[in-house]
Amino acid sequence: MRPISLLGTLTLLCAVLTGCAEPSSSRKEAPALTEFLVSPVRVTAHSGTDDLLSAGLGLDGLRRATPPHFTDPESPTPQELRRRAIWTNWRGIADLAPGGGYSDVYGAVPNVPGGEWQALARVPGASQPHRVLVQVPEQFDAEKRCVVVTASSGSRGIYGAIALAGAWGLPRGCAVAYTDKGAGTGYFDSDSDTGVTLDGTRASAGSGLEFDPPLAGLPHSVLFKHAHSGDNPEADWGRHVLQAAEFALAVLSQARPDLPAFHFSNTRVIAVGLSNGAGAVLRAAELDKEGRLAGVVAIAPNIYPGVPDARPLFDYATEAALYQPCALAHARFDTVALARPGGAVSPVALARCTALHECGLLVATTPTAQAAEAYERLRQSGWTDAALEAGALSVAFDLWRSIAVTYASAYGRFGVISPCGYSFAALTPQAVPRASLPAERLSWAADGSGIPSPPSIGLVDTQAQGNDPALPGLLCLRELWTGNSENAQRVKTGVAATRAQLPREGLPLILVHGADDGLVPAVFSGEAYVRWLEGEGRPVSYWAVSNSQHFDGFLGLPPLATRYVPLMPYAYRALDALWRHVAEGVALPRGATIQTRPRVARGPLAAPLQADDLGATP
Repeated sequence: MRPISLLGTLTLLCAVLTGCAEPSSSRKEAPALTEFLVSPVRVTAHSGTDDLLSAGLGLDGLRRATPPHFTDPESPTPQELRRRAIWTNWRGIADLAPGGGYSDVYGAVPNVPGGEWQALARVPGASQPHRVLVQVPEQFDAEKRCVVVTASSGSRGIYGAIALAGAWGLPRGCAVAYTDKGAGTGYFDSDSDTGVTLDGTRASAGSGLEFDPPLAGLPHSVLFKHAHSGDNPEADWGRHVLQAAEFALAVLSQARPDLPAFHFSNTRVIAVGLSNGAGAVLRAAELDKEGRLAGVVAIAPNIYPGVPDARPLFDYATEAALYQPCALAHARFDTVALARPGGAVSPVALARCTALHECGLLVATTPTAQAAEAYERLRQSGWTDAALEAGALSVAFDLWRSIAVTYASAYGRFGVISPCGYSFAALTPQAVPRASLPAERLSWAADGSGIPSPPSIGLVDTQAQGNDPALPGLLCLRELWTGNSENAQRVKTGVAATRAQLPREGLPLILVHGADDGLVPAVFSGEAYVRWLEGEGRPVSYWAVSNSQHFDGFLGLPPLATRYVPLMPYAYRALDALWRHVAEGVALPRGATIQTRPRVARGPLAAPLQADDLGATP
């Protein structure tokens, strides 16, 4: 093991940016990157109070309720922006709350010094680039020669899988390669004509931005790559992952000139992802005809497999956006805290029931009967009670609508003008679009989750009207799946381009899904994918985790802490099992339903998670 050297850094820059030769002619030539890199490579060193895994925050810093501050809010440094982005992304997908078990029962946040290599890349046919980033720990294990490649969950930025792939791989001496898979937090502001550069700071259009749209969009609009690039990034998720892996091999070849050059043939590359990131690594598995990946771990994958009972995200998300608010008024959900804000059925739910009846989508005439009808409609289309209960979280945060708007824009390749009259903008307290403030824009990239989430950015719905103002726009979005308009055909063509193919035959694969997942229900995605593989005679180790849903990051809320166990422990266990298989020849564990035990209430909080609560791994 040897720390990254200055020579290695300079050699990497030389080889990638100018194509010069490696220092030893006896070494096998490193992979060529000129075909997909479209920016200079940014190389930074990280140690001590600015390490790779937590930017020096450690577990205590990541647990703080407020983000790391900027010394000068009007001019945050790249280092400060990176630290804040890492804080945001850890908290977005991991349960770090005291008592939740992180670091006590599973996981850890050690200080890992090393270096980062980051660039913009592009897949053929895409109009906008995606980010690739490689972290190489100072104590890289030269004998293990391990790369963990991952893709961000949701629409998150480049650090969107750091709590998964980084937390597992970096302390074990593996390099970790990331991609934002064509999404990310490079928010473009139409009023100031500015976007995000490779180091996280903002600059004017034409300055090598992460996302630089050809048109500025509507006045006051905030544009983001997943929705407004004019690309359909999901169709290329697998290519994004494989490019990140190739970038990692080139980085290692140049950072460690004392070792034989790194190639897929002499380096174990394992892929892991969560949610959309899991869908991305499964799409990479289908492109991997040459055996570049040693194995894949997919956690709660958003995947659209080739079986009749599978449903794409856009289908069930638009259905849920319409009917679930009303269905949650059913007595079945009386004890579900998020379905009963303030202890009673919400006026929003009752308004939705009434509006659905008035537009002919429900026949029943009383609120109780309407809720029962909406509930039965969802059950008949495949939703489980457990998924509907967990989906109350998506209703409470209006997540279904944000997802539907974003994905409709991407699937139909609509560019800067979203269908159905939606846009995103900085908003006044009265939800009126306004010009954003410079200090707000500076923190967007670090605070965002891809689909705009910073406090100052919100969804603008120009069709909003009536007692249920969200309904007209939602009906328009649903028609993009159920109808035959020109826009609907564009969207359905885009969805068809995301349908998965079978993975490489013989590829070791572990798939983990929470049995109660309410955002990406297992019955529509993970379980359907497993049934497909098994029907084709492809082995897969499938772990169904009882009492587990999609969002570990929300388990700090007491009502959820006493209902669900975290999913992340099983992700780490699956990576352990896959590594034992590919490195030591140990058989993959069998598939199983893992029986868990949620934490018990202790006053207003939950008792600390215990190891026995998580059940036994197969």
